[in-house]
Amino acid sequence: MRHAPRIVRIESKKMETQDIVSLTVRDQACADAKPGQFAMMWIPGVDEIPMSILPAKGEDVTFVVKSVGDATVALLKKRVGDNIGIRGPYGTFFRPKKRGRLLLVGGGTGIVPLTFLMRSLQKSGRKVSIVIGAKTKYQLFFLDTIRKTARKGDRTVVATDDGTCGVKGLASEVAADLCEENHFGEVFACGPEQMISTIFGMCEEKHVPLQASLERIMKCGIGICGSCCIGEYRVCADGPVFQHVQLRDVMDELGRWTRDHSGKIVRL
Repeated sequence: MRHAPRIVRIESKKMETQDIVSLTVRDQACADAKPGQFAMMWIPGVDEIPMSILPAKGEDVTFVVKSVGDATVALLKKRVGDNIGIRGPYGTFFRPKKRGRLLLVGGGTGIVPLTFLMRSLQKSGRKVSIVIGAKTKYQLFFLDTIRKTARKGDRTVVATDDGTCGVKGLASEVAADLCEENHFGEVFACGPEQMISTIFGMCEEKHVPLQASLERIMKCGIGICGSCCIGEYRVCADGPVFQHVQLRDVMDELGRWTRDHSGKIVRL
């Protein structure tokens, strides 16, 4: 069932920023997903791409689309009532294990699975500090959602490269500063791979376990094509959420090398 595309209707569409849109569809399988899992979204006549899952209410599921290529441009043009294909959910997910305060670090659309994780932690009593990173304030989204999700004792820090909102600097730099001021039981991250690499180095130095969701080109979503390989792992099947020990296995490649659409290894 999860491997066969299910045709779903776009129930709502919201412009989050100038080039980022959230689309909500109704799909029970994805509504039952866990934080960090993804779906393969089929745009008829164009392409199929991976999208992070964010359950809403009931069977409603939200997907956040940023304009980066032909498939996402086509998605941005879709209207309420249009049909798309969905299969999944796929992949590993975030699993908080350690006690103590948690640090979440999201860059760009990487904030989507971390919003899901934050919601799932509401009943656990775990305290959370979350860093939201973007190049500029005009690319920030879900900020109000995260602030509404946060409970007493949680902390939200915004970082922009140009300083137009929050702290001026990279999300990884802000995360490092927070780690100097606080002791965290675990760190969770999703965003550009260079950011993940920097945070991994910080966690290694401070002996704090990291769980990170990696973003790579995925064509099949089920571990067949190999386009998303990193080291011995396939991001779609062995990830997208990787444990600290797995990240250590690929530390020489993490944030340095990736694969293009032809499968060729190229420098990030």
